[in-house]
Amino acid sequence: MAVLTAEELHAALALRDLTDPAQGPHAIQLIVDQVRTALGNAWPYTEIWTRRDHPVVSLADNYDNLGYAAGAVTREERYTRYASAGEVLRSHTSAMIPPALRELAGSDASDVLMVCAGICYRRDSVDWQHTGTPHQLDLWRISRNVTLGERDFEDMIDRLVAAVLPGQTYRTVPAVHPYTIHGRQIDVLLDDQWIEIGEGGVAAPAVLRKAGLDESWTGLAMGPGLDRLLMLRKGIRDIRLLRSTDPRVAGQMLDLSPYKPVSPMPAVRRDLSIVVGPDADLSDEVLGDRVRQALGADADAAESVELLSETPYDALPDAARTRLQLQPGQRNALIKLILRPLDHTLTDAEANHLRNQIYKALHEGPVLELIGVN
Repeated sequence: MAVLTAEELHAALALRDLTDPAQGPHAIQLIVDQVRTALGNAWPYTEIWTRRDHPVVSLADNYDNLGYAAGAVTREERYTRYASAGEVLRSHTSAMIPPALRELAGSDASDVLMVCAGICYRRDSVDWQHTGTPHQLDLWRISRNVTLGERDFEDMIDRLVAAVLPGQTYRTVPAVHPYTIHGRQIDVLLDDQWIEIGEGGVAAPAVLRKAGLDESWTGLAMGPGLDRLLMLRKGIRDIRLLRSTDPRVAGQMLDLSPYKPVSPMPAVRRDLSIVVGPDADLSDEVLGDRVRQALGADADAAESVELLSETPYDALPDAARTRLQLQPGQRNALIKLILRPLDHTLTDAEANHLRNQIYKALHEGPVLELIGVN
C-alpha cells in the first residue's frame, strides 16, 4: 500500500477548504446556507446538526461503516489517498456520517438533519468540471418519529434544486450506493448536456444499525457536489476559477450573482506520444491524478488532459516501433494536453517545460522525446 509522504500530506491539508468560514468567505458557503435554510424551513421540527471534521479520517468511517465491500475498487490506492494503514484523506464528506450517527445513537434527539460540508480528496480527470479536491455536502435526515422513504427523498431533491438552481430542469436516474437503498443520481440540464450534481437515496438500514440505531430509525441520504452547484448557479465553465487569486475573478466568488467572464489567457496545446506497458492504467481519473502529481505546484496550469488513442505493438508500423524502441506487449498512447494558467500567459519555454514534466512522468520507453531542450 502506498502511503502519502509527510510532505504530500502537509500539502493536501494546507489547501484551503472553501466551505470553511474560518478560512475566509466564499460563495460556496452561501450555497450551503441556502440548502440548510430551505430544508430547515421544510422540516421545522427537525434539529439541524452542522458538523465539520478533520479531513484525515479512519478507513472504517470512510468505507466500512458506510457499507463498502472489503474488495471495493474505490479502496485501491489509485483512487484513495492513504495517510496511514488505517487512515485516509476522506474521499467524500459521507465519512463524517458514521461518527454523527454514533453520536445520535447516544443522544436524546429523535429527528435530525446532519449537514456535513468540506473538501474531499480523490483521483479524478482533468477537465472543466473535475478536480482532485472537490467540495461536497452530505445531508442526512434521520428520524424515529417519521418513516422516511422514496417520496420524501424526491421532495428533498426538489427543495434543494428549487433553492439553489431555481427554474433549472433536472432528472434522477437509478444509481447504486452502498449506503442507500433506492439510490438515485441527480442531473441538471446545461444547454444540451446533463450534468451530475449529486446522488443519494433512502439511508441503508444496515448503515444505521451499525451505528447503533435500531429498527425504529429511518433516514434520507443526499450528497450534492458544491463546486458543481456553484458553477451552475453562477454560470462558470472552469472549476479552477473557484480558487482563482485574480482579483477580477476572486471578487466574484463572494456572492451568487452571475459570473462576468474576464479575458482568458491563451491556451497552449501540446501532444504527447508515450510508450506504456501492457498493464498501464490510462483511465481519465488515474491519468488526471498522475498529471497533477507531475506538475506539483503548477497543477492548475493544466486545463484538460485527453487520451486520444492507444495503439498496440502489433498495429504500429515498423518505423514507429524502431523510433520508439517499443517492445512486444507495449502500447503507444497519444495524449492531448491543454495548458492555460489562470494568472498569466505561458511562454513557449514554460509550456515545453510543463509538457516535459508530464511526459517524463508518464512515458515508460527508453527513448525520451523532449521538446525545447538543447
